[in-house]
Amino acid sequence: MYSQSSLPLAHGAVASSSTFSFSSEPEPGGVEEALLQLVQDHHHASLRLREVTEKAKKDAIKKAARVAELMVDAVNGGVQEAFVNEKRIEHEIRALAATIARFSKQTDHWLSVTHSMNTAIKEIGDFENWMKTMEFDCKSITAAIHNIHQA
Repeated sequence: MYSQSSLPLAHGAVASSSTFSFSSEPEPGGVEEALLQLVQDHHHASLRLREVTEKAKKDAIKKAARVAELMVDAVNGGVQEAFVNEKRIEHEIRALAATIARFSKQTDHWLSVTHSMNTAIKEIGDFENWMKTMEFDCKSITAAIHNIHQA
């Protein structure tokens, strides 16, 4: 994969086996301190990562709540407008029903008045006819009395 000339060069010195000491006594500031430092660094890094994660989680929760709130407001806005329109239409329906009832009563009243007028006109016509009949009868009686009186 790498040719000899393309291998990356390491910076720093490589320790030979003669420079390592494998004694059973720990050197001051040696491996234990390095391990302790590694554990402490790992612990601090974990704490920082946990804080960053918690902050990101809280921020995501706040943003999700805001998005949900905006979505609810958007949906409720349409629902509220529809509800207001429905109430307005119901009010108009009630007003129209009252107007229709009033016009129906007025129409019934007009019908009864015109029926009364028609009846009165018919009665006048009947009276005129009766009067003509009476006039004819009176003329017939007068002519008969006149004929009887001359004879």
